[in-house]
Amino acid sequence: MTTKNFAFVFPGQGSQSVGMLDAWGDHPAVAEAVREASGALGEDVGRLIQEGPKEALALTTNTQPVMLVAGVAAWRAWLAEGGAQPAAVAGHSLGEYSALVASGVLTLSQAAPLVRLRAAAMQEAVPVGAGAMAAILGLESAKVIEGCAQVTAAFGAGSTDVVEAVNFNDPAQTVIAGTKAGVEKACEMLKAMGAKRALPLPVSAPFHSSLMKPAAEKLREALAGLSLAAPRIPVVNNIDVAVEQDADAIRDALYRQAFGPVRWVECIGALKARGATHIIECGPGKVLTGMCKRIDATLAAGSVYDPASLQETRELLA
Repeated sequence: MTTKNFAFVFPGQGSQSVGMLDAWGDHPAVAEAVREASGALGEDVGRLIQEGPKEALALTTNTQPVMLVAGVAAWRAWLAEGGAQPAAVAGHSLGEYSALVASGVLTLSQAAPLVRLRAAAMQEAVPVGAGAMAAILGLESAKVIEGCAQVTAAFGAGSTDVVEAVNFNDPAQTVIAGTKAGVEKACEMLKAMGAKRALPLPVSAPFHSSLMKPAAEKLREALAGLSLAAPRIPVVNNIDVAVEQDADAIRDALYRQAFGPVRWVECIGALKARGATHIIECGPGKVLTGMCKRIDATLAAGSVYDPASLQETRELLA
C-alpha cells in the first residue's frame, strides 16, 4: 500500500531508442498497448520499436506515436502490477498526450492517430532545414527570453526570421526555437550574455514556436472531432500549468501547446503544490528524472521503464 503522495510524468521526443520495450518481455499490459496502437495506426508499431532502425524512430511522425505507446505501456504495466494511482499526472510536450491517456481523457486508439497527425503537421509547417532548436545552458530563463526578443527585433519589422524560448526544462536549461538564422544569431547573443553553452538540437522542426501555428490549426480540427472523457486523474498541462476538467478547455490547451512554450519548471512546482513529494517518470529514459532533481532537490524522483525499475519504484513509494 502506497503511503507517499506521488505524481507521474511522461517523457516526450528525445527519449526514444530501438528496443526500448524489450525489457518488458511479453508483459500482457505492454503487448496490449502495442496491439491497440498498431490497430489504430494500421501498422506494426511493435516491430518499429523493436527493430528500428534508429533513423526511422527519429522521424517525428514515428517518434511521437512510439513515445506515446511506450509511456502508456509502462503506465498500464504499473497498474497491472498493483501500482497505486498517482495524485496527479503531467507530460513533457508530447508526453502530455500520454498523461491524458493515463487520466482517461483520450483512449490510446484516439491518441495514436492524433499524435501522428500532430507530428506530420509540424513537419509540414516548416521545411526541413528551415527551422532549428538549441538548448541554452547556464543562463536564467528571463535572460534567454530577453535575448530572443532582441534578436527577433533586430531582424526588422518585415522579416520572417524569429526565435523564441520554448522549453523551460530546468532553472539552468532553456530550449529556443525558430528559423535557422534566428536560432544561430540567438546562440551567439546568449553566449555573449553569459550562457555557458548553446547546443544545437538534432530535431526536424522548431517545435513549440509560433512557426508551428499552421500545424496547430490542423490539430485543432482533429481535436474537434474527438470526444474527450472527463479526467479521472488531474492533468497539469504545459501551456497554462493548469488542471482543466472541461473537454473544450483541454482541446484548447492542446491546440495552444503546439505553438506555445512547455513550462516544465512550473509544472513540477504545480505537482509539488498539489502535495506530491515523489515524481515518477513513466516511460523510456531518465530525462525528466534528471530535470526534476535540478528543478527541486527536495522532491524524490523515480522511474518506471522496465520490470526492475517498476519494482524499485513500488519500494520507493511503500
